[in-house]
Amino acid sequence: MSIDPRDPVAVAQALIRCESVTPAEGGAQALLESLLAPLGFEVWRPTFSDEGTPDVANLYARRGEGEAFVLAGHTDVVPTGDEARWTEGPFSGAIAGGELYGRGAVDMKGAIACMVAAVARALDGGPGLAGPVAFLITGDEEGPAINGTAKLLEWAHARGERFSGCLLGEPTNPEALGDVAKIGRRGSLSGTVTLPGVQGHVAYPHLARNPVRELAPALTALLGEPLDEGTEHFEPSNLEVVGVRSGTGAFNVIPGDAALQFNVRYNDLHTADSLMALIRDRLDDALGAGAYALAFEPANADAFLTAPGPLVEAVSAAIEAETGRRPALTTGGGTSDARFIKSYCPVIEFGLVGQTMHQIDERVAVADLETLTRIYQRALGTAFG
Repeated sequence: MSIDPRDPVAVAQALIRCESVTPAEGGAQALLESLLAPLGFEVWRPTFSDEGTPDVANLYARRGEGEAFVLAGHTDVVPTGDEARWTEGPFSGAIAGGELYGRGAVDMKGAIACMVAAVARALDGGPGLAGPVAFLITGDEEGPAINGTAKLLEWAHARGERFSGCLLGEPTNPEALGDVAKIGRRGSLSGTVTLPGVQGHVAYPHLARNPVRELAPALTALLGEPLDEGTEHFEPSNLEVVGVRSGTGAFNVIPGDAALQFNVRYNDLHTADSLMALIRDRLDDALGAGAYALAFEPANADAFLTAPGPLVEAVSAAIEAETGRRPALTTGGGTSDARFIKSYCPVIEFGLVGQTMHQIDERVAVADLETLTRIYQRALGTAFG
């Protein structure tokens, strides 16, 4: 059955029917190639590998010469959960009650379908494209994010590809289409503080050293004072202790160590390195240098901001024109592949309503797919200026 690339609902249904749970390609990128090539795109589908991680298929497609405006997203989806609990099959692409059901309907095959439809309509006599366009699509956003967008950008840059800006189709809206566009993301840093002790019998505490006693000052060091008060575009950074470990399982044994696990979501007042130094200084003041061990997890998510300017205005104006709402410009939420894209060009995120993403019965209003297509097409007509 042929698919009209101008129809975002038909494209979204076809993509949803591809079982592309990370890291499986599931036919989704092959489908995109079959839609983009007839529109005049040159398409590449590199697969990247790394030790200890699965191979991941990616897609890069370009039309036109010069700096391209990038439409970015991911075709991989999270697992379905119990399929018997779905109202419609998670890979059925079924429509019921004016909503399209399926894993990826919101996050984010629906937005990719709207991007394809927006370009196809622009090439079919509608409001045109203001310059060259590229698609940057990964299959590793919901997974380790090692063999996906980061490597695809490196690969494209090595080939001489240069970008004027990027629109990433992550689901940004909490309630209704037009609520929110994201112009940055907070950074994320995780670490573990280990407090050494000496294991021993609770009846002979002088022969042991209980590390649990040091948890209180360690917690005070981590949580006692705010990291900052926020900035114009970012809320205050927050550090949350997410795990406490100690004990042997026995009531008569003093444990040999204790540990705190924490995660920080931080704004652009910090970098990963400066934040590591700040945390270490606070622990040194509370516990003494050398009285603890501090280990950080590998970090690839620094805070960043796309300052309001031509790109942000073009997308915001397109949203307002089609929805009647001026989107709030935020930097909250988790991480996304924008953290990699921002090193190559300005990036803004705008997609569908995210209420059902990752849930049983993930679904999107059919009407929203049409509206988002018009927003993307309008933005593509002005985003190069």
